[in-house]
Amino acid sequence: MIDKLHAGLKRMSALYRDGCVIVTEEMIDELLPKRDRNAHKGDFGRVLIVAGSVGYTGAPVLAANAALRTGAGLIFTGVPEAVYPIVAHKLDEPMVFPLACDAEGGLDARAIPELTHRLEQCDACLVGPGLGRSPAILEIVSAVLTRTACPVILDADGINCLEGHIDVLGQARSPVILTPHDGEFRRLGGDPAPDRRYESAKTLARTWGVTVLLKGHRTLTVGPEQVYLNPTGNPGMATGGSGDVLAGILLSLLGQGVPPTKAAAAAAWLHGAVGDYCAGAWGEYGMTPTDMIACLPHFLK
Repeated sequence: MIDKLHAGLKRMSALYRDGCVIVTEEMIDELLPKRDRNAHKGDFGRVLIVAGSVGYTGAPVLAANAALRTGAGLIFTGVPEAVYPIVAHKLDEPMVFPLACDAEGGLDARAIPELTHRLEQCDACLVGPGLGRSPAILEIVSAVLTRTACPVILDADGINCLEGHIDVLGQARSPVILTPHDGEFRRLGGDPAPDRRYESAKTLARTWGVTVLLKGHRTLTVGPEQVYLNPTGNPGMATGGSGDVLAGILLSLLGQGVPPTKAAAAAAWLHGAVGDYCAGAWGEYGMTPTDMIACLPHFLK
């Protein structure tokens, strides 16, 4: 079975050409930062999550807990004030703070000064999970990209708001990682068809100087210079909240200093590997994103 998997991956790698690298467990071990015995929490990354809205309180919780289980030192989680009590009740270790919101419980542009102030002391930022879609989200994403020097992950609604406004990426002051599924990839102008996804992701990455983590069966991570093919994962991961877990893993790795494209490739491998572990324990029908977070420590020893 393993031989067939490797043979299939090699065929896919040959199809993608240009030195596509298959991610391995050995690569992950080399990338994970080694921890100094005299370290303190500030040495393991200060990360900021901007997520959530009324009806979507799980997204910031899953992302924050995934970042925590992947070793982030300090996690700041900004949510609309309308859902602050709910999210704060669910999170113990990550620090939660309220942000200005509109009448519908989504983020308002009045939150920008608070976010930019907090970003001054952060090592990585995640914007998007569960934010919903409104003109204010584009304004917030634009402000984050133009006012921070730390790496920024745009996920879910952080990507959706770029539909028709992709030129905002050209204003970024810092490395940007996009984490689209096929539908979001189309909104960015990409073509997710099997024979087009690689070339299309490469065009997007190189046009805007970003890293594209294109989710799906055999997730692709395409940076301006390198392409990685992920061999882990299973259909049991195709459920609401799974992408929030991936985003939290990636955020933590970025905050700990792993370079953006390598961090994205490593996050995809870890996400798939823990999904495979959970499928073996509970089956593809019964596994949940919360199970995946709980099992992350098995891969980070």
